[in-house]
Amino acid sequence: MLSIRNLSKTYANGVKALVDVSLDIPNGMFGLLGPNGAGKSSLMRTIATLQEPDQGSIHFGGLDVLKEKDALRRQLGYLPQDFGVYPKVTALDLLDHFATLKGLTVRKERKETVEALLRQVNLWEARHQKLGTFSGGMRQRFGIAQALIGDPKLLIVDEPTAGLDPEERNRFLNLLAEIGEQVVVILSTHIVEDVTDLCQRMAVISKGRLLFTGEPGEALEAMQNRVWRRRVAKAELAEHQARHMVLSTRLVGGQPEIHVYSETQPEAGFEAVTPGLEDVYFLQLRRAVA
Repeated sequence: MLSIRNLSKTYANGVKALVDVSLDIPNGMFGLLGPNGAGKSSLMRTIATLQEPDQGSIHFGGLDVLKEKDALRRQLGYLPQDFGVYPKVTALDLLDHFATLKGLTVRKERKETVEALLRQVNLWEARHQKLGTFSGGMRQRFGIAQALIGDPKLLIVDEPTAGLDPEERNRFLNLLAEIGEQVVVILSTHIVEDVTDLCQRMAVISKGRLLFTGEPGEALEAMQNRVWRRRVAKAELAEHQARHMVLSTRLVGGQPEIHVYSETQPEAGFEAVTPGLEDVYFLQLRRAVA
């Protein structure tokens, strides 16, 4: 269990990146949703001991993370949003180098670990390929391989599927799901679909504040019969946004289709729809600025 209490962080430029954030994150996949600039990366960096909070505490099991940083790092795997590689080095050589840095100094043990990780992330056939030739998805899978060195008990992945094509994204998320059966995995993303099928629990964060935490299924159940859909003329869109809590707007066949949150049918022409996690996400964001 990762336990976060009253965590706050304000940067030197006055930006409040985290505001009194408290979270309990159990074993399994945990989705951290929020728009760009919401504070997700700040929270991830703080948990990973890469920056100090202004106040608050973090405990992992019986470990005081902020006081025992080295002990936490020995149990941590981290894939940041911007993960750089040496383009002219092969996957096998660089992963072997990372394993050495992580403390695997016995050659036989290191060789077995590196080979097992490359097979686990489905990069064994590309082990002699230079990393500069890897696709985005292959690079992300290599990033997970390096994060898994040392058998971490806590794995943090920050915006891991941004820019991946659908096939690579599915492959990557399936890999995370397998890993999440054994350890705490925090998936930080602004892509709602990444969380929908994978995460047993989730949280929504915006402007450094925690807006929601709970199980996706419970959040969806609470919105049953309260999400309504209608296609409207473009000229009427602003009027609907003024009258109703519009969760989202998308063009369907060139015409705006809106999702509205309401206890009852907003007006004639609206039909009830089964809510999705995207509706949950947008409801929390709309309530935060209401």
